[in-house]
Amino acid sequence: MRYDVVVIGSGFGGSVAALRLVEKGYSALVLEAGRRFADDELPATSWRLRRFLWAPRLRFFGIQRLRVLRPAGRRGRGDKVLVLSGAGVGGGSLVYANTLYEPMPDFYADPQWAAMADWRAELAPHFDQAKRMLGVATYPSRTPADRAMRAVAARMGVESTFHPTPVGIHFGRPGETVPDPYFGGAGPARTGCLHCGACMTGCRHGAKNSLVKNYLHLAERAGAEVRPLTTAVAVRPAGSGYEVSTVRTGGRRRTVVAADQVVFAAGALGTVELLHRMRASNALPGLSARLGTLVRTNSESILGATIPGRSAVDYTQGAAITSSFHPDARTHIEPVRYGPGSNAMGLLQSALVDGGPHRVRRLLATLAGRPLTYLRALSVRDWSRRTVIALVMQSLDNSLTLDWRRGRLVSTPGHGAPNPTWIPAGNTAARLLAEEIGGVPGGSLTEAFDIPLTAHILGGAAIGATPAAGVVDGWQRVYGHPGLHVVDGAAVPANLGVNPALTITALAERALSFWPEKGAVDPRPALGSAYAPVPRVWPGRPAVPPAAPGELR
Repeated sequence: MRYDVVVIGSGFGGSVAALRLVEKGYSALVLEAGRRFADDELPATSWRLRRFLWAPRLRFFGIQRLRVLRPAGRRGRGDKVLVLSGAGVGGGSLVYANTLYEPMPDFYADPQWAAMADWRAELAPHFDQAKRMLGVATYPSRTPADRAMRAVAARMGVESTFHPTPVGIHFGRPGETVPDPYFGGAGPARTGCLHCGACMTGCRHGAKNSLVKNYLHLAERAGAEVRPLTTAVAVRPAGSGYEVSTVRTGGRRRTVVAADQVVFAAGALGTVELLHRMRASNALPGLSARLGTLVRTNSESILGATIPGRSAVDYTQGAAITSSFHPDARTHIEPVRYGPGSNAMGLLQSALVDGGPHRVRRLLATLAGRPLTYLRALSVRDWSRRTVIALVMQSLDNSLTLDWRRGRLVSTPGHGAPNPTWIPAGNTAARLLAEEIGGVPGGSLTEAFDIPLTAHILGGAAIGATPAAGVVDGWQRVYGHPGLHVVDGAAVPANLGVNPALTITALAERALSFWPEKGAVDPRPALGSAYAPVPRVWPGRPAVPPAAPGELR
C-alpha cells in the first residue's frame, strides 16, 4: 500500500502531524521504534528495567532512552553529553514530567531565526491550541518539595519569581474514573491524579495527558495507522515520492513503505542521525550543510539534595514537577521527583562539586571528607522518598555540532559558548536546598567528568531563512527535498530555558496548519522561496470538537 504521508516517530511532533494530516484527508502511517503500552503495562518503578529502559539488543523495550554523545577525537570543550529521551507509542510523552511551559524571551529573539518573522505572534495561537489539546492546568497543590524550593528562591532574593507549574494532567478527584474531560467523551476514560510522583515512569493511573490520550488517540480514531516496534532505517526518493525502509526493532529484515511525503519526527537525535545516514549514502544529496549544527542541550544541569538515611518527609508527594523559579533572567530551576520505589535513577547521582580544574580529584576529596554521610546519601535505598532533584535550564546561545563519521554520530563544539558543564546559580540553589531539607547537595555523576546531562536535546535540523542558514524553511520543509519535513525537536532553533514539549507541539501545529487539504492548491510558496506569511488551511473534517470563539480548531 502506498500512503500519502509516512510519519517517522510518534512523539509531540509526530502525533500532531498524524492528527492534522488525517483531518485534511491524507492517509498517514506512523512508524514508531518503541512498543505500545496500556496504562497498566507501564513500569511500576524504574527497577522494572525491561519496561523502563530502552536497550533493544538486550530485549529491553522500555520508555527511557539513555545515550552518550561521544566526541569526534580528543574530548573537546563541553561536546560530550549524556542524553535522556523517550521511547514507545506516544514518544517522550510517556516518560516526560507533564511540564508545559512557553519558552523564555531569548528563544524568540535568537539570531538563528529572529529576522524571518515575529515568532511570538506567529506561535501564540498555536500555543493556545497545544494547551487546549494537551489539557494544560496549573498544578493546584503545594508539596514539601515546593516549600523547600520556595525557601531557596527567597534566600536567593527572587521569591517573587516562584510559581506553580502548568502541567498536562487530569486532576478531578484522586482515583475517580470519569469519561474523557477534554474531547467530549471522544477519548479514553480518565482517572484523577493521585499526586504519587510516578509521572516519569509512565502514569499507570490514566491521569497523565500523554499523547495516546489526545493527539494520537484522535489520529487513530480518524484513520491514521500506527506501527509500533518498527524502526525507519532509510529514506530515499522513488519516482514522485519516497521509499522508507524499515526493520522490526531489534531485527534486520527490511521492508519498504512507499509514500508521497515523509515527516521526520523521530526526536532530535533520531531525526538528525537518519538524515546524516542518508546524506552519507548519497540517498538524499543536497541536504543543507547546516545538518547537525545548532544542537542544543537546553543548557541544562541536573542537581539536587538528598537526606542521608531515613527521611521524616516524603518527597515523592506531588506530580513530577510542581513549581519553579528564576534565579536570573536566563535561568530556570524546578524541583523534580520520582515515585515511591523508583530509585534506579539515583545511580546517576554523586556529590556536588563546582566546575574547574581537578574536578574528579575534588569530588573524591568531598566524598572522603564525609564518607559515612555520602555512603548513606548516595545509597539507592528509598532514594526517591528522601531526594529533591533540581532541574536547571538556561536560554543561553550555546550549542554543539553532530557530525557523521565511520557510521555514527560524533559531537564537536558548536556555535556560541560551550555547553555548560556546570551552572553556578544551580549549584548555589542545590546547596541551599540541601540546607533547607537537612540533606547533602548532589550533582550528576557524569558532571564530575565534565559531561553534562540533558533530558531535552534539541536542534540539528533547525529552521533557517535559507539553506545556508538552516536545514528546514519557515514551514519546516527540508531544503532541497520537496516532500520531506521535520516537525520534532530537531527543528527547534534555540535553547528554550524550559521543558520543550509545549514548544515542539506548537511548532508542529503551526507547520501542519499550512498544509493544504489533500488535492488542493498549496498556499506555501515553492521550496527555497523567501519566507512570507500565508493563510492557514482549516481541515474539512476535524477530529476534535469545535473550539471556543477566537481559538484555533
